[in-house]
Amino acid sequence: MTEVFGSVRLGYVALETQRFADWRRFGRDAIGMHVDETSPDVMRFRLDDNACRFLVQRGPVEDVTALGWQLDDDRSFDEVVARVVQHGVPVAEGTAEEAALRGVERLARFPGPNSLTQEIYTRPAVADAPLMTAVPGGFVTGDGGIGHVAITTRGPQQMRGYYATVFDARLSDYIDETISGVKVKIRFLRVNQRHHTVAIAAATRLPINPIRTRVQHVNIQVADLDDMVASYQRVKQLGFDMALGIGQHTNDRELSFYAKTPSGFEWEVGWNPLVVDETTWEPTTHQGISIWGHTPEGATVVDKLTQFGAAAASVLHREDMVAALAGAGIPDN
Repeated sequence: MTEVFGSVRLGYVALETQRFADWRRFGRDAIGMHVDETSPDVMRFRLDDNACRFLVQRGPVEDVTALGWQLDDDRSFDEVVARVVQHGVPVAEGTAEEAALRGVERLARFPGPNSLTQEIYTRPAVADAPLMTAVPGGFVTGDGGIGHVAITTRGPQQMRGYYATVFDARLSDYIDETISGVKVKIRFLRVNQRHHTVAIAAATRLPINPIRTRVQHVNIQVADLDDMVASYQRVKQLGFDMALGIGQHTNDRELSFYAKTPSGFEWEVGWNPLVVDETTWEPTTHQGISIWGHTPEGATVVDKLTQFGAAAASVLHREDMVAALAGAGIPDN
């Protein structure tokens, strides 16, 4: 088996929404991304020269629907396909139209945990139009990918097993936290030099998943601190809800804030996380998510009731672990 660790990165995120006008204001005006509106039912956000980093399609889900993973070359692409097929999980080839919509060449998809479709591709297309963002210093992408996603689950060991089987994901560290009296353990997985591309949060002994959406948050990174602060100010000035104010994380030391997207999941804009050195890195456990900051902003009793409602709604979406690829799961050390 050929290892693919280091040859894979998160390249795009796909989502469905009926709130196109709100997403345009959020993505372009608040966060500061470049927007291309290719049709009345499709909008694409860019962070760099790649044609598509966030694919927004009109639909009823109001959620992230797929994660797009870039492979360095055809050999790595073929290796991932072979792994999935060998475990008896179907792989569908993307059509030419689907690949063009995502701005990629080879495209394939297969089922992922928590109903998140996993899409793999090679050779992203360069956009024709010049990049126009409200982020003068630019976004950080490159070999580490566009950022990370955080997912809540009742099957954390199985989810970790899935990403280890498919992408050779490695454990970076753990965080233990207590939120509103509920003990939460978060596992941070990396597939390249970025500290984590998938964060897996599990509430201890909680019978339901407390998050309605398939992802709890999506993270992107800016190169300059001033751009992160400016984005925070725009989010507030434009009237979007802020989930957590600016703070610094304990494990990857990233400074960031969390805004609420029009679809309900959160959006983290971060700056200056550490980069993992594979020769010296050892997983450890941190107590608490933040060194300082990341305090809730504007939370009310109504927000708490909404959270309970979201937890109840989470029961309605199936949390399939794709058992064939998760194996027996990976127990914590």
